[in-house]
Amino acid sequence: MAKTSAFMQAIDEICEEKGLKKEVVIEAVEAAIAAAYRKDYGKNKQIMRAKMDPISGEADVFRVFEIVESEEEVEEAERQLTLVEARKLDKKAEVGGEITIPQPKEDDFGRIAAQTAKQVVIQRIREAEREMLFEEYKDKEGSVLSASVQQIDGKNIIVSLGKANAIIYPSDQIRSERYYIGQRLKVYIREVGENARGPQIVVSRTDEDLIRGLFESEVPEIASGSVEIKSIAREPGSRTKIAVIANEDGIDPVGSCVGQRGTRVQAILNEIGEEKIDIVLWDEDVEQFIMNALSPAKTTEINISSKEHKATVKVNKDNLSLAIGKGGQNVRLASKLTGWGIDIIEDEEAEVGQNTDPNEALDSPE
Repeated sequence: MAKTSAFMQAIDEICEEKGLKKEVVIEAVEAAIAAAYRKDYGKNKQIMRAKMDPISGEADVFRVFEIVESEEEVEEAERQLTLVEARKLDKKAEVGGEITIPQPKEDDFGRIAAQTAKQVVIQRIREAEREMLFEEYKDKEGSVLSASVQQIDGKNIIVSLGKANAIIYPSDQIRSERYYIGQRLKVYIREVGENARGPQIVVSRTDEDLIRGLFESEVPEIASGSVEIKSIAREPGSRTKIAVIANEDGIDPVGSCVGQRGTRVQAILNEIGEEKIDIVLWDEDVEQFIMNALSPAKTTEINISSKEHKATVKVNKDNLSLAIGKGGQNVRLASKLTGWGIDIIEDEEAEVGQNTDPNEALDSPE
């Protein structure tokens, strides 16, 4: 039995190491050798085909002709033969089929074939590595990863994710943040595309799912599913409200997210700079959910209009500014969190002193 050549052994090892299919690599090498032969020894319109020996690695080149009925049907003399001519070479030739003619191995062909094969294998390795890198990060799309700032390219920030770089466009940057080389950040993998250089990864610091991912990593109850984040409303760099619910009895969903002495939520706050977080209890009762969402303000009365999908909320005078929030932020986030339009009005009949102490909340909207 003939011994496999060093070249074919090398291809076997490379295919195994890089996860390449050997037949795909061989096909690419054969196509490249045929193209190189046509360029150096043939003519542009000729069809060449190469076939590599799986043991020796040596390649034979054939010129390919399409078989037509008669001279009148010959449109490309370089690549077509009449049936009469074809049957001089192969008695079984038929119209519509093809016939191959072995080409002479020129003196320099061995060197050219070897160089071409090497180039194709290197190219295939690069393509395979790019494909594997793309698949790896495509699987991570929608997750939160650690990154470090590598480059500031105009208004874009280039970050390293380890094996690949990603880009933070201005719309995905928190306005109040100042980025610098070497800075460590948590980023949300928003989109993974592909180009000639490999994966093209877009990451975000402003996406609501960055908050979701941070809570999933810090709160085991969320990762296990015993606590669920029902909705998130965020104004990046300023404030976020999240609504949570327990899926198992005996679990305090808000307390689980806050952690003992606030350690869990503080770890998340450390990742998002000066942004504040309100954690509220989700409730299937719309009125109660809206009341929770407006926390830390206390409401006195809620009137729901299902037709308009709006809620008119009354608060006493002392809670009015707290319910609305600075620049309307508290009511704006509560509306987004619940999915209901919310109008805040003063309850002139309510007694002063019914307000909730703002210090009871994690942070006041003011």
